[in-house]
Amino acid sequence: MQDSANRPLNIVVLVKHVPDAQFDRHLTGPGHTLDRSESILSELDEYALEAALTLAEARGGEAAGNRVTALAMGPEAAVNAVKKSLQIGAYTGVHLCDAALAGSDAAGTSLALAAAIESVARTLGPVDLVITGMSSTDGETALVPAQLAERLQLAQVTFASELEVTDTDGTAMVKARRDGDSFTETVEAPLPALVSVTDQANEPRYPNFKGIMAAKKKTLTVLSLADIGLEPSQVGLEGAWTSVAASAPRPPRAQGTVITDDGTAGVQLVDYLAAQKLI
Repeated sequence: MQDSANRPLNIVVLVKHVPDAQFDRHLTGPGHTLDRSESILSELDEYALEAALTLAEARGGEAAGNRVTALAMGPEAAVNAVKKSLQIGAYTGVHLCDAALAGSDAAGTSLALAAAIESVARTLGPVDLVITGMSSTDGETALVPAQLAERLQLAQVTFASELEVTDTDGTAMVKARRDGDSFTETVEAPLPALVSVTDQANEPRYPNFKGIMAAKKKTLTVLSLADIGLEPSQVGLEGAWTSVAASAPRPPRAQGTVITDDGTAGVQLVDYLAAQKLI
Protein backbone atom coordinates (compact mmCIF):
# COMPACT_ATOMS: atom_id res chain seq x y z
CA MET A 1 0.00 0.00 0.00
CA GLN A 2 1.36 3.41 -1.00
CA ASP A 3 2.24 5.87 1.77
CA SER A 4 -0.67 8.30 1.99
CA ALA A 5 1.71 11.21 2.58
CA ASN A 6 3.46 10.64 -0.75
CA ARG A 7 0.72 9.24 -2.93
CA PRO A 8 -0.24 11.22 -6.04
CA LEU A 9 -2.85 13.93 -5.58
CA ASN A 10 -5.81 14.63 -7.84
CA ILE A 11 -6.47 18.36 -7.51
CA VAL A 12 -9.15 20.50 -9.15
CA VAL A 13 -8.59 24.25 -9.23
CA LEU A 14 -11.52 26.54 -9.91
CA VAL A 15 -10.67 29.45 -12.20
CA LYS A 16 -12.92 32.24 -13.41
CA HIS A 17 -13.07 34.56 -16.40
CA VAL A 18 -13.77 38.00 -14.91
CA PRO A 19 -14.00 41.56 -16.26
CA ASP A 20 -10.64 43.28 -16.42
CA ALA A 21 -10.39 45.74 -13.52
CA GLN A 22 -8.74 48.25 -15.86
CA PHE A 23 -12.10 48.90 -17.51
CA ASP A 24 -15.38 50.17 -16.14
CA ARG A 25 -17.94 47.48 -15.38
CA HIS A 26 -21.40 47.46 -16.91
CA LEU A 27 -24.60 45.49 -16.40
CA THR A 28 -26.45 44.40 -19.48
CA GLY A 29 -29.63 42.64 -20.62
CA PRO A 30 -32.98 42.05 -18.91
CA GLY A 31 -31.31 40.15 -16.07
CA HIS A 32 -28.85 42.98 -15.35
CA THR A 33 -25.93 40.59 -15.71
CA LEU A 34 -22.31 41.64 -15.90
CA ASP A 35 -20.88 42.47 -19.31
CA ARG A 36 -17.88 40.15 -19.72
CA SER A 37 -16.66 41.30 -23.11
CA GLU A 38 -13.32 42.51 -21.66
CA SER A 39 -12.37 39.64 -19.34
CA ILE A 40 -9.27 37.88 -18.03
CA LEU A 41 -8.32 35.09 -15.62
CA SER A 42 -9.14 36.27 -12.09
CA GLU A 43 -5.86 37.18 -10.43
CA LEU A 44 -7.06 35.68 -7.13
CA ASP A 45 -7.41 32.30 -8.84
CA GLU A 46 -3.74 32.40 -9.79
CA TYR A 47 -2.89 31.90 -6.10
CA ALA A 48 -5.11 28.80 -6.02
CA LEU A 49 -3.42 27.44 -9.14
CA GLU A 50 0.04 28.08 -7.69
CA ALA A 51 -0.93 26.29 -4.47
CA ALA A 52 -2.09 23.24 -6.44
CA LEU A 53 1.01 23.12 -8.62
CA THR A 54 3.31 23.42 -5.60
CA LEU A 55 1.57 20.53 -3.83
CA ALA A 56 1.71 18.35 -6.95
CA GLU A 57 5.34 19.14 -7.69
CA ALA A 58 6.31 18.25 -4.12
CA ARG A 59 5.12 14.73 -4.98
CA GLY A 60 6.87 14.40 -8.30
CA GLY A 61 4.47 16.29 -10.53
CA GLU A 62 2.57 14.82 -13.44
CA ALA A 63 5.22 12.15 -14.05
CA ALA A 64 4.45 10.66 -10.64
CA GLY A 65 0.70 10.49 -11.32
CA ASN A 66 -0.38 13.79 -9.81
CA ARG A 67 -3.17 15.69 -11.56
CA VAL A 68 -3.95 19.40 -11.52
CA THR A 69 -7.11 20.23 -13.46
CA ALA A 70 -8.21 23.83 -14.07
CA LEU A 71 -12.00 24.07 -14.19
CA ALA A 72 -13.89 27.14 -15.41
CA MET A 73 -17.60 27.78 -15.85
CA GLY A 74 -18.76 30.46 -18.25
CA PRO A 75 -19.51 31.46 -21.85
CA GLU A 76 -17.33 30.52 -24.80
CA ALA A 77 -14.78 33.26 -24.05
CA ALA A 78 -14.22 31.77 -20.57
CA VAL A 79 -12.12 29.08 -22.21
CA ASN A 80 -9.35 31.70 -22.19
CA ALA A 81 -9.14 31.41 -18.40
CA VAL A 82 -8.58 27.67 -18.78
CA LYS A 83 -6.02 28.17 -21.55
CA LYS A 84 -4.02 30.62 -19.46
CA SER A 85 -4.15 28.17 -16.53
CA LEU A 86 -2.70 25.50 -18.82
CA GLN A 87 0.01 27.93 -19.89
CA ILE A 88 0.85 28.63 -16.25
CA GLY A 89 1.17 24.93 -15.55
CA ALA A 90 -2.15 23.13 -15.02
CA TYR A 91 -1.96 19.60 -16.42
CA THR A 92 -5.47 19.45 -17.91
CA GLY A 93 -8.40 21.82 -18.36
CA VAL A 94 -12.19 21.61 -18.23
CA HIS A 95 -14.59 24.29 -19.49
CA LEU A 96 -18.23 24.05 -18.42
CA CYS A 97 -20.01 26.00 -21.15
CA ASP A 98 -23.76 26.23 -21.70
CA ALA A 99 -25.99 29.16 -22.64
CA ALA A 100 -28.36 28.23 -19.82
CA LEU A 101 -25.68 29.05 -17.23
CA ALA A 102 -25.86 32.79 -17.98
CA GLY A 103 -27.01 34.75 -14.95
CA SER A 104 -26.30 32.03 -12.39
CA ASP A 105 -25.96 33.34 -8.84
CA ALA A 106 -23.71 31.80 -6.18
CA ALA A 107 -26.18 28.97 -5.52
CA GLY A 108 -26.50 28.04 -9.18
CA THR A 109 -22.76 28.37 -9.71
CA SER A 110 -21.92 26.05 -6.82
CA LEU A 111 -24.51 23.52 -8.04
CA ALA A 112 -23.06 23.46 -11.55
CA LEU A 113 -19.45 23.35 -10.36
CA ALA A 114 -20.22 20.50 -7.96
CA ALA A 115 -21.71 18.47 -10.80
CA ALA A 116 -18.73 19.31 -13.02
CA ILE A 117 -16.25 18.20 -10.34
CA GLU A 118 -18.15 14.93 -9.95
CA SER A 119 -17.88 14.50 -13.72
CA VAL A 120 -14.11 15.07 -13.51
CA ALA A 121 -13.92 12.47 -10.74
CA ARG A 122 -15.68 9.91 -12.91
CA THR A 123 -13.10 10.49 -15.65
CA LEU A 124 -9.87 11.09 -13.72
CA GLY A 125 -10.56 9.34 -10.44
CA PRO A 126 -11.52 10.56 -6.95
CA VAL A 127 -10.66 14.20 -6.30
CA ASP A 128 -8.44 14.76 -3.24
CA LEU A 129 -8.49 18.54 -3.16
CA VAL A 130 -10.60 21.31 -4.61
CA ILE A 131 -8.72 24.61 -4.39
CA THR A 132 -10.25 28.03 -5.02
CA GLY A 133 -9.28 31.65 -4.65
CA MET A 134 -10.55 33.60 -1.64
CA SER A 135 -13.30 35.12 -3.82
CA SER A 136 -13.90 36.18 -7.39
CA THR A 137 -12.90 39.69 -8.39
CA ASP A 138 -16.29 40.40 -9.97
CA GLY A 139 -19.00 39.28 -7.53
CA GLU A 140 -16.66 39.21 -4.51
CA THR A 141 -19.20 37.25 -2.45
CA ALA A 142 -16.76 34.51 -1.31
CA LEU A 143 -19.86 32.28 -0.98
CA VAL A 144 -19.12 29.62 -3.58
CA PRO A 145 -16.33 27.70 -1.74
CA ALA A 146 -18.49 27.00 1.33
CA GLN A 147 -21.56 26.15 -0.77
CA LEU A 148 -19.48 23.87 -2.96
CA ALA A 149 -18.00 22.06 0.03
CA GLU A 150 -21.51 21.46 1.36
CA ARG A 151 -22.77 20.13 -1.97
CA LEU A 152 -19.78 17.78 -2.33
CA GLN A 153 -19.82 16.84 1.37
CA LEU A 154 -16.19 17.87 1.78
CA ALA A 155 -14.38 19.30 4.76
CA GLN A 156 -13.73 22.98 4.08
CA VAL A 157 -10.79 25.16 5.05
CA THR A 158 -11.23 28.75 3.92
CA PHE A 159 -8.91 31.77 3.63
CA ALA A 160 -5.70 29.76 3.94
CA SER A 161 -2.53 31.86 3.82
CA GLU A 162 -0.28 28.78 3.90
CA LEU A 163 -1.06 25.27 2.70
CA GLU A 164 0.49 21.80 2.82
CA VAL A 165 -0.56 18.16 2.75
CA THR A 166 0.87 16.04 5.57
CA ASP A 167 0.59 12.48 6.86
CA THR A 168 -0.94 12.03 10.30
CA ASP A 169 -1.13 8.46 11.56
CA GLY A 170 -1.33 7.11 8.02
CA THR A 171 -4.03 9.60 6.96
CA ALA A 172 -3.39 12.31 4.39
CA MET A 173 -4.33 15.67 5.91
CA VAL A 174 -4.50 19.17 4.52
CA LYS A 175 -2.92 21.65 6.91
CA ALA A 176 -3.52 25.38 6.56
CA ARG A 177 -2.61 28.56 8.35
CA ARG A 178 -5.35 31.16 8.67
CA ASP A 179 -4.43 34.72 9.61
CA GLY A 180 -6.98 36.93 11.33
CA ASP A 181 -6.69 40.58 12.33
CA SER A 182 -5.23 39.73 15.72
CA PHE A 183 -4.53 35.98 15.61
CA THR A 184 -3.14 33.12 13.56
CA GLU A 185 -4.55 29.60 13.68
CA THR A 186 -3.62 26.26 12.13
CA VAL A 187 -6.44 24.13 10.76
CA GLU A 188 -6.26 20.51 9.63
CA ALA A 189 -8.73 18.31 7.79
CA PRO A 190 -8.52 14.85 6.24
CA LEU A 191 -8.61 14.50 2.48
CA PRO A 192 -10.72 14.88 0.45
CA ALA A 193 -11.24 18.54 1.26
CA LEU A 194 -11.92 21.95 -0.23
CA VAL A 195 -9.58 24.86 0.44
CA SER A 196 -9.73 28.52 -0.50
CA VAL A 197 -6.44 30.42 -0.42
CA THR A 198 -5.76 34.12 0.04
CA ASP A 199 -3.52 36.41 -1.96
CA GLN A 200 -0.89 35.97 0.76
CA ALA A 201 -0.53 32.22 0.19
CA ASN A 202 2.25 32.32 -2.41
CA GLU A 203 3.75 34.14 -5.37
CA PRO A 204 2.01 32.94 -8.55
CA ARG A 205 4.22 32.01 -11.48
CA TYR A 206 3.82 33.52 -14.93
CA PRO A 207 3.45 31.62 -18.19
CA ASN A 208 6.75 31.46 -20.06
CA PHE A 209 7.35 30.55 -23.69
CA LYS A 210 7.85 26.88 -22.87
CA GLY A 211 4.60 26.79 -20.90
CA ILE A 212 2.67 28.56 -23.65
CA MET A 213 3.87 26.08 -26.27
CA ALA A 214 3.27 23.07 -23.99
CA ALA A 215 -0.30 24.20 -23.28
CA LYS A 216 -1.23 23.64 -26.92
CA LYS A 217 -0.76 19.89 -26.43
CA LYS A 218 -2.67 19.60 -23.18
CA THR A 219 -6.18 18.17 -22.92
CA LEU A 220 -9.01 20.69 -22.68
CA THR A 221 -12.47 19.18 -22.26
CA VAL A 222 -15.68 21.13 -22.87
CA LEU A 223 -18.77 20.05 -20.92
CA SER A 224 -22.42 21.04 -21.27
CA LEU A 225 -25.20 20.88 -18.69
CA ALA A 226 -26.37 17.62 -20.25
CA ASP A 227 -22.89 16.16 -19.74
CA ILE A 228 -23.03 16.83 -15.99
CA GLY A 229 -26.66 15.82 -15.51
CA LEU A 230 -28.29 19.18 -14.81
CA GLU A 231 -31.40 20.79 -16.29
CA PRO A 232 -31.36 24.39 -17.57
CA SER A 233 -34.06 25.30 -15.02
CA GLN A 234 -31.66 24.53 -12.16
CA VAL A 235 -29.16 27.23 -13.09
CA GLY A 236 -28.99 30.62 -14.79
CA LEU A 237 -31.56 33.33 -14.17
CA GLU A 238 -34.34 30.75 -13.98
CA GLY A 239 -32.71 28.81 -11.16
CA ALA A 240 -31.24 31.78 -9.31
CA TRP A 241 -32.14 32.34 -5.65
CA THR A 242 -31.52 36.06 -6.08
CA SER A 243 -32.32 38.60 -8.78
CA VAL A 244 -31.48 42.19 -9.65
CA ALA A 245 -34.69 44.21 -9.90
CA ALA A 246 -33.12 47.34 -11.38
CA SER A 247 -29.76 48.91 -12.10
CA ALA A 248 -28.41 52.28 -13.19
CA PRO A 249 -24.98 53.63 -14.02
CA ARG A 250 -23.13 55.19 -11.12
CA PRO A 251 -23.54 58.97 -11.32
CA PRO A 252 -20.40 60.93 -12.15
CA ARG A 253 -18.50 62.34 -9.23
CA ALA A 254 -19.39 65.92 -8.40
CA GLN A 255 -16.66 68.49 -8.81
CA GLY A 256 -14.85 69.08 -5.57
CA THR A 257 -14.39 72.40 -3.78
CA VAL A 258 -11.26 74.26 -4.84
CA ILE A 259 -9.62 76.45 -2.24
CA THR A 260 -7.32 79.14 -3.60
CA ASP A 261 -4.69 80.31 -1.17
CA ASP A 262 -5.10 84.05 -0.81
CA GLY A 263 -3.78 84.04 2.71
CA THR A 264 -6.95 82.55 4.20
CA ALA A 265 -6.67 79.00 2.82
CA GLY A 266 -6.26 77.51 6.29
CA VAL A 267 -9.42 79.18 7.57
CA GLN A 268 -11.35 78.17 4.46
CA LEU A 269 -10.24 74.56 4.88
CA VAL A 270 -11.30 74.45 8.52
CA ASP A 271 -14.65 76.02 7.68
CA TYR A 272 -15.20 73.43 4.91
CA LEU A 273 -14.32 70.48 7.18
CA ALA A 274 -16.60 71.85 9.89
CA ALA A 275 -19.47 72.26 7.41
CA GLN A 276 -19.04 68.65 6.36
CA LYS A 277 -18.98 67.63 10.05
CA LEU A 278 -15.54 66.11 9.61
CA ILE A 279 -14.13 67.97 12.57
